[in-house]
Amino acid sequence: MKNKKTAVGSVRKKRRKLQCIETFFQTHDLITAKQMLSSIMQYAVNGKDWLKKDHSVVLQFHQSLYIFIHESYMISKKTKKWKVNAPSDINSPMMKGSLSDKEYENPLLVFKRAFKEYSIKEFEYFISGIVYFSQQMYKHGPESNLVKPYIHLTKMLDAAYLILERGVKNNKKIK
Repeated sequence: MKNKKTAVGSVRKKRRKLQCIETFFQTHDLITAKQMLSSIMQYAVNGKDWLKKDHSVVLQFHQSLYIFIHESYMISKKTKKWKVNAPSDINSPMMKGSLSDKEYENPLLVFKRAFKEYSIKEFEYFISGIVYFSQQMYKHGPESNLVKPYIHLTKMLDAAYLILERGVKNNKKIK
């Protein structure tokens, strides 16, 4: 016997999708996550010095980002089904973070654009690479462009935080 979808069931399913993102922000608040990502990126590009944080902290952050990227990919697949609740009237530039006005209005666009340009594997390669190169000194640095994936990941962090803050609802299209 097949179970019928109920409104409560769809809310639970949607909530489960956002639960990993919520857990990420409970472990790392937005500012700390962006600072850690920025530090790792800075040391990865520098090459003359290494990140002197405890390796376990950096690796735990790496694992958290890995899960965050996978959940972000799942969100990118929901851009047609979900709609983020409208923002409040306060439009402070600090609230927008790294997002454009259009992305601030609809944070789901950030995920769609990021995964249109890069695959999950490319984001995994990026975070693994910057963590690897931030943990040691080297002569020959990363071979690929690190700036664009870094910008996309920073925007995804801002967008995910906005989505959690505002909430999402089903985007029912009337035919």
